[in-house]
Amino acid sequence: MEISGVTNSASASQIQSVNGQTLGKEEFMQLLLKQLSYQDPLSPMDSMQFTAQLTEFSSLETLNNIGSTLDEVLAFQQSMQNSSIANLIGRTVKVSGDTAYLNGTADIGYNLSGDASSVSISIYDGSGRIIATKEAGPRTQGDNIFVWDGKDSSGNQMPEGVYTFDIQAKDSKDNSVAALTSSSGTVTGIVFKDGSTYLTLNGGRNVYLSEIETIQ
Repeated sequence: MEISGVTNSASASQIQSVNGQTLGKEEFMQLLLKQLSYQDPLSPMDSMQFTAQLTEFSSLETLNNIGSTLDEVLAFQQSMQNSSIANLIGRTVKVSGDTAYLNGTADIGYNLSGDASSVSISIYDGSGRIIATKEAGPRTQGDNIFVWDGKDSSGNQMPEGVYTFDIQAKDSKDNSVAALTSSSGTVTGIVFKDGSTYLTLNGGRNVYLSEIETIQ
């Protein structure tokens, strides 16, 4: 009885599904051994073909080993990163964004693209209602900080919480000066969710690690 050999169509680089199940490396090796046991002694398998199949199997084995090693390296890296992040709890960080946490006062940060002869800061509550407009006066190019006293336009002290703000800056010729906003907060916790890591700042705001600009 003649049984045909396994050809490159069933090679390791093209493992197909058999009865709905994918052949793994062990099944592939069993298939090769079965092929050898049934080959015709008078017409043995082409040595070049057999070598090619073993080479492809070796490549598959190498890729599997590399994949396992990479998984271990990534897991170790994630563990080290998580340990390092835990050291941020209790530290004050500066993050990009347009929110500020008020606890008596609040630091409002912004970076000007050029010198400004006037800077106006509009502050909004959680519902998006404007509660105060503060004039910061002339400011120079680069990083600037405005300390909001927490009072609205009527002089009332606002409750502790998260507020949003925007910046309108003008130069001496009344042209707009671009401003990138930022704020500071104390890290109170860490959240691992959906493969991402967030820092929880006082007030409950979650920020990505990539949003951190400085750590104090």
